[in-house]
Amino acid sequence: MTARPKHPPRSSLVPGIERLRHYPLSWLRQDSLAGITVAAYLIPQCMAYGELAGVGPVQGLWAILLPLLLYTCLGTSPHLSVGPESSTAVMTAVAVAPLAAAYGTSYPILASLLACCVGLVCLVGYVARLGFLADLLSKPILIGYMAGVAMIMVVGQLSRVSGVPIEAESVAGRLGEFMGHLDQIHGPTLAVAGSVLALLFGVQARFPKAPGPLLVVLLATALVALLGLDQLGVKVVGEIPAGLPQLVVPLASRQEVWQILQAAVGIAIVGYSDNVLTARALAARQDQAIDANQELLALGVSNLGVGLMQGFPISSSASRSAIGVSMGSHSQVYSLVAFGVVMGVLLFLRPLLAIFPTAALGALVIYAATKLVEISEFQRLRQFRRGDFLLALATTVGVLATDLLTGVAIAVGLSGIELFARIARPHDAVMGRVPNIPGLHDITDWPGATTLPGLVIYRYDAPLFFANAADFKRRALAVIEAETTPVEWFVINTEAMDEIDITAVDMLLDLYDQLHQRGITLAMARVKQDLYAQLTRSGLLDRVGPEHIFFTLPSAIEGFQQRQRLE
Repeated sequence: MTARPKHPPRSSLVPGIERLRHYPLSWLRQDSLAGITVAAYLIPQCMAYGELAGVGPVQGLWAILLPLLLYTCLGTSPHLSVGPESSTAVMTAVAVAPLAAAYGTSYPILASLLACCVGLVCLVGYVARLGFLADLLSKPILIGYMAGVAMIMVVGQLSRVSGVPIEAESVAGRLGEFMGHLDQIHGPTLAVAGSVLALLFGVQARFPKAPGPLLVVLLATALVALLGLDQLGVKVVGEIPAGLPQLVVPLASRQEVWQILQAAVGIAIVGYSDNVLTARALAARQDQAIDANQELLALGVSNLGVGLMQGFPISSSASRSAIGVSMGSHSQVYSLVAFGVVMGVLLFLRPLLAIFPTAALGALVIYAATKLVEISEFQRLRQFRRGDFLLALATTVGVLATDLLTGVAIAVGLSGIELFARIARPHDAVMGRVPNIPGLHDITDWPGATTLPGLVIYRYDAPLFFANAADFKRRALAVIEAETTPVEWFVINTEAMDEIDITAVDMLLDLYDQLHQRGITLAMARVKQDLYAQLTRSGLLDRVGPEHIFFTLPSAIEGFQQRQRLE
């Protein structure tokens, strides 16, 4: 077995270069095979995403070139494939189309400007070390969001795969317009799209590792050439500009830049979250580490480079990454091989791509959309916890009922609300002994659990702060009232409390006074050093008394029993 190369130091700005310096030549065969296979998949996929973003198929290929090189140098994942991706392509169209219509600025220029702004947002996040923010999007939110994106993708391709002219922008508007003009469906166009979809799903089912999209591209192109389908009204990609993209600095008015920048924040959040989640999922399978903050740098530089080379916002592709892994890729060398293949296509195979039917591109987008909807995950959420399932559904509805950018805000807001709600109203427990089970446990979980008469050990499963201080006090007093035996000691199990804020301090002081008036001793157990220091600084320790602060639950019980013996 070949030893893995050394991991680059975390402080390195170019960890990919460090990895390449220690690259074992024994990996080259599998990386080359993976790169060729991924290129066969990404060429039609990126063409479709270019069309989806509204800039055209060739721009989709242009947008893959620099990311393959830049991420190889700057990224921390050896497997992630960075470039055009479905959700960022849809968000690009949503953000750019209204501006292009309102101001008359070139659509490709606005798309390139958007990519530059996304890159700048990511770079600001890198400097501010905001990589941890990706953790704020919970899995139910992402599942629901991607389902909404998939539905928007499908509806957005109805005109392309059917030939029905659709001018509406919203999902409901497009569906309504399509259903109202079914008599205008173009038969040959629908036949091409239907055949491509059937072939894609058929190849996937029978030969999951085969480059299905590449086979479809070749077959659809051959059918157009042999049967003259373009003469029957089937639209094709058309002439592709010669050469490679040129360096262009996208410029626009101040109003346009401001609106583009707002859209860029949402796209950066979605793109970065997808980037990190996919990278972490792949890394977890092979016991590797991902530097979340470095990923901000890699994605930021990649988007900035794409924007200056006539591209549009990009992120990572889970499907292309998975293909690379399934083909045995070891490192980002497979991306370098894919780069070489795409360059060859752009330089030598442009006439072949020019007669590729756009209906087939629409079918490719719909096929990609089906990969984003995880019905099994919705079912798992429903079985696991109804709240998570409803959260996923709410995100999907929010994305469909508004737009993608608003949907991002809804997703982030729902994530924050869900997290805040769990901390503000956490689970609590009165703890007691369970026969034949060591330790202390929630008495509601175990029939036959008992507590010591006069002693209540109360556990609150969240840090104590301003949002839950009143809830803690209300529930603590309710627990005392529910006891049938007069309470002598009320012990707070602080195992979930690393620290408290001043609002919680004031609440505990008030609770101490109320209990003291009723002859009840307030004590604390499992107190950590940081919390102990806060109790000292706040003056609460002087009120409670150091003799009523315990570092274990058994010592708190022993302290209560000793007090009883003395009395």
